[in-house]
Amino acid sequence: MEVINALGRRKSAVARVFVSEGTGKIIINKKDLTQYFPSPLLQYVVKQPLNKLEVAEKYDIKVNLNGGGFTGQSQALRLAIARALVKINPEDKKTLRAEGFMTRDSREVERKKPGRPKARRRFQFSKR
Repeated sequence: MEVINALGRRKSAVARVFVSEGTGKIIINKKDLTQYFPSPLLQYVVKQPLNKLEVAEKYDIKVNLNGGGFTGQSQALRLAIARALVKINPEDKKTLRAEGFMTRDSREVERKKPGRPKARRRFQFSKR
């Protein structure tokens, strides 16, 4: 099997994933998964599509991650891994879509407007 690549985005985080056959190693920006995401919850989020299809020990994953915070990065990585797994085996798409791993979360931060303290918040109104 050759190297399969895929892209995942969430907020301002971008994950580029390269999947090849291997033993289940996940390397993110030249660091191990447990080093890059010390939180077990974020590690769980990243491995969700692999665990759902029971292929966690079958593929080595190399990742370039940039932008965003740790939550956005982990969710971008989950989407990228799911997309790569579908490229490898298109029959898995239905299973991953049912779990919600194939949907790009399009919510972005709304920009701050002039004359206001935040995007929607207004300064306090005073009648007199």
